Amino acid sequence: MVRLSDSIKINSLELKNRILMAPMCMGYADEKGYVTERLTKHFVERAEGIGIILTGHAYIEPAGKFNKGQMGIYSDEHIDGLKKLVESVHDKNTPIGIQISHAGGVASSSIMGQTPVAPSAINSGKETPRELEESQIERLVEKFGQAADRALTAGFDLIEIHGAHGFLLNQFVSPLTNKRRDKYGGSLENRIRFPLEVVARVREVVGKSFPLEYRLGSDDLTPGGVTIEDSKVFAKELVRMGVDALNISGGLCGGQPSSLAGEGFFIPQAEAIKKAVKAIVIGGGGIITPEFADKVIKEKRVDMVFVGRALLKDARWAAKAINKLKGK
Repeated sequence: MVRLSDSIKINSLELKNRILMAPMCMGYADEKGYVTERLTKHFVERAEGIGIILTGHAYIEPAGKFNKGQMGIYSDEHIDGLKKLVESVHDKNTPIGIQISHAGGVASSSIMGQTPVAPSAINSGKETPRELEESQIERLVEKFGQAADRALTAGFDLIEIHGAHGFLLNQFVSPLTNKRRDKYGGSLENRIRFPLEVVARVREVVGKSFPLEYRLGSDDLTPGGVTIEDSKVFAKELVRMGVDALNISGGLCGGQPSSLAGEGFFIPQAEAIKKAVKAIVIGGGGIITPEFADKVIKEKRVDMVFVGRALLKDARWAAKAINKLKGK
């Protein structure tokens, strides 16, 4: 019987257990996205006993910045700070991955100093964004690739591409935010084209053996939006393009949808995706007890769990969880 405390491999990376620290943007970077001592300390304090730490989303270009204090990976000048962060977590014998993202239409000109960009000129955030031209989409694919290369140079053990929570890649997939009439809009096949191009480019940059993960916005939970059936199709394509693990969360509804409640509120979506693909599937949402996390692993509903707010409340949650489960 597989348990929370058992090891697992994501491509070439072996994890000591099946707990992933959920990517959460703490706002601890400086105004240009550089790593600070406070940010490094935050992750180091939570490194004990955990399978892998995942950073909050790092923006791949200034126009993709979502909030103040967000970590950046849009310039080679970020590499030194990122490298020190990685080394500090590695000193605790814990691997660390980085999530790379672009906020797209939910970005704000008051934060990043320019009009946000999106698949279509539809206000899904604080203002109406500018619709991206095809040449600009192609440039963004390369920006994701450059960010992945910086992550490699900095020594990260895994890269997660952020395709959930109403950010740019998610906006392309959802018919609520994508009204394009070119090859990037209309059918599901067209709407997933840009995210798949990003995945292909990142995989090309990192090579075949490097662990690659995708944060999948599995359901918009809104009429006319992305459904779990859409995401099953999308998930199969993501795996076909080289994604090793799928971290399942919400779409335009965000990471804490009001319509879902209880411990593990994204586990049903993750379980549905797991049945559709041959890849590692990670689920969670409001997990607070080791017993629940262990149960969904034992029942093979998911392969790993992500834990967020419980680790904010108690930095040693993972270590305590593994110790508590010993002998049970």
